[in-house]
Amino acid sequence: MSKKYDVVVWGASGFTGRLVCEYIYQNYTKKGSDLKWAMAGRDLNKLKQIREKFANNTIPILIADSDDIDSLNELTKNTRVICTTVGPYAKYGSKLVKSCIDNKAHYCDLAGEVQWMHKMITKHHDSAQKNEVKIVHTCGFDSIPSDMGVYFINRELKKNNLAIKSIDMRVAGIKGGISGGTYASLSNVIEESYKDKGIYKILSNPYGLNPEGQQTGKDKKDLMKVVFDKISKNWIGPFVMASINTKVVRRSNALTNFSYGTDFSYSEATLSGKGFKGKIRGYLSAIPLIFVAAKPNSMLKKIANAMLPNPGQGPTKTQRENGYFNLKFFIKTKDDRQRIARVIGDMDPGYGSTSKMLAESAICLAKDDLTVYNGVITPSVAMGDSLLKRLEDNAGLTFTLK
Repeated sequence: MSKKYDVVVWGASGFTGRLVCEYIYQNYTKKGSDLKWAMAGRDLNKLKQIREKFANNTIPILIADSDDIDSLNELTKNTRVICTTVGPYAKYGSKLVKSCIDNKAHYCDLAGEVQWMHKMITKHHDSAQKNEVKIVHTCGFDSIPSDMGVYFINRELKKNNLAIKSIDMRVAGIKGGISGGTYASLSNVIEESYKDKGIYKILSNPYGLNPEGQQTGKDKKDLMKVVFDKISKNWIGPFVMASINTKVVRRSNALTNFSYGTDFSYSEATLSGKGFKGKIRGYLSAIPLIFVAAKPNSMLKKIANAMLPNPGQGPTKTQRENGYFNLKFFIKTKDDRQRIARVIGDMDPGYGSTSKMLAESAICLAKDDLTVYNGVITPSVAMGDSLLKRLEDNAGLTFTLK
């Protein structure tokens, strides 16, 4: 695709958008890369302020509006990849996705809104395939560590002629709060599910993002209580991102002709520890989820809204750099051997690591020789080994298998 820009960062004046721009400028522009990129959004003055603080005047600024299809078409006609941080995506993302497909621009975002992702798959997967466009959701903490972690495990095991039977991911450690944008997106999903029972059906189906005719399997609904886990021999509780991540991993399996196996099983939860203390920690860690998932306009929801950050708000640079995540994957192969893999990130998951993962996804889509898969697809299906290498070399993630 012959385009003026390799990457356009849409939503560059938002908190995460700023971090993406700063990352690209520091790690590509300042290091002499030939990457052609631009900042885009609605407010020229805000974008100029961000450019002055995080980049320089050589970076172009483009103006468009999420509701103005003509302005979006001007963006997508001129770039190879749109990298967007503008959520909730169900409110602001649909016209942009269509514009990307119509004008043959690849697309990546931070969406974790399962009902909207399902809608984009239903409406646009076939047309994106036809136009040879990759529409890639979930290119942040949800769901790259899970999706690429399982991809990495499968690749390494196949080198030893081993096949996966099941993988159970457990969050072993995490430091860093939920982002304002993520909370806004989750709230939007919950609000829509109360209005539309069809959305609840999609959210509660473990295979809700799989292609039609491939929405059955061994997996049950994601964990919603504190239980003793025989796999890790610890108490475990719900993981807030599990309802997104598990569906993305299963879609990756289905899109690759069940490369993980037709009977592959996958789950996610949060480790809370052993013994009575572990059990208590499990219940304490589940309390925030009660507030996040509260009914719209309820007292619990009002408390959550007051406590949690708004879109555009986020931690300081020091707080981001002091954060991390440590995900532990318990693996069983078909010959009943057991392995453990880890995916570790070197910054807080909601902002620091997420901005690096999204930026590298966008550059990967623009510059690398990628897989033959097109359509509304997952990070591992879209970018495979190329993204894995970028995450390890540039984005501070480590993937290990014992």
